[in-house]
Amino acid sequence: MRYAVLVADQQDRPDGAVKERVTPKKQDPTLYKVVLLNDDYTTMDFVMHVLETVFQRSPAEAYRVMMQVHLNGRGIAGVYPWEIADTKVDTVASMARDAGYPLRAALEEG
Repeated sequence: MRYAVLVADQQDRPDGAVKERVTPKKQDPTLYKVVLLNDDYTTMDFVMHVLETVFQRSPAEAYRVMMQVHLNGRGIAGVYPWEIADTKVDTVASMARDAGYPLRAALEEG
């Protein structure tokens, strides 16, 4: 038989107190919403194209978010850690600029 040897996370101290090893708690990164903002010039087809390519949304989900943008003035395209969200905002701006549209995306914490 094989026995596992457990190593104590405590050290005996001369005064009889026990010092415990503190294990750091892992914290999830803060997430940010990427919000698409409505304008009067960007076509619905282009917004759907952005949602499908940049945010990997299905056609049905892209349509739903695009309609939120159209009707409410804004729609959440996705929620990501800051670096990814920031990159997606830049990608949307670049794609829109190249296509001649004023579509904008913004970051919101939470």
